[in-house]
Amino acid sequence: MTYIKTGLPSLLSAALLAALPALLAGPASAQTGPQPKLPTTRLTAGMHVIQAELAVQPEQQAIGMMFRREMGMNEGMLFVNDTPGVRCFWMRNTLIPLSIAFLADDGSIVNIADMQPQSEQSHCSAKPVRFALEMRQGWFAKRGLQAGAKIGGAPFQP
Repeated sequence: MTYIKTGLPSLLSAALLAALPALLAGPASAQTGPQPKLPTTRLTAGMHVIQAELAVQPEQQAIGMMFRREMGMNEGMLFVNDTPGVRCFWMRNTLIPLSIAFLADDGSIVNIADMQPQSEQSHCSAKPVRFALEMRQGWFAKRGLQAGAKIGGAPFQP
């Protein structure tokens, strides 16, 4: 999963988004295998427990789930940012179909998108957020989680 950070004025955003694949091609395309497992945190969605890797650094976020061939049923990756912004993701070099939940500061789901493997289609948050949680495709739907539902855990504590 390649993470694309947006939130600039619209004209500049459009120009940057058009050039972004070329700008990100360096580190992302140079990556030939998955990044090592990242530190994890325990999250909850009602009675469901999620073991989420923490992608905090820009390089970790740029690589995300790229080149991974498997993912545990209740494993995910939480992208954590210092400031809110419209967050956009694509699936270049990502082999596993994923669903992504864009999360408000309190852990409430803003919107969810299903993403297809090896696609450069952009999937963005409906409003500025600091968090995004990737899970196996359909994970949220199978548990009846949709916009407004809350994800719990240390990252969402005041």
